[in-house]
Amino acid sequence: MSRTAPENRATTPCRQHLPLRPLWLCRVCAAPWPCPVARLTLRREYAHDRVGLSIYLCTVLHEAAADLYRLNPHDGPDPAALFTRFLGWARPRHLR
Repeated sequence: MSRTAPENRATTPCRQHLPLRPLWLCRVCAAPWPCPVARLTLRREYAHDRVGLSIYLCTVLHEAAADLYRLNPHDGPDPAALFTRFLGWARPRHLR
């Protein structure tokens, strides 16, 4: 039996999968952000505002590119890889 009773599990706060800047890794699972859990969360939060999701992701892509380039200016981030990481997954399936 687990230490947390079933009735208390629902009230136990889950840690949000947010980016650790300037590395842009997930604070919870250390995967490149947005990690799979963050992607699911963002899809749910922006379920009725796909344009808003795209605008948000463009903004964080711009911030991530600047941060990652600042960390390693000689071998900066690959623009295509950043696009795929931040925006590619958010496109509707029929446009992929």
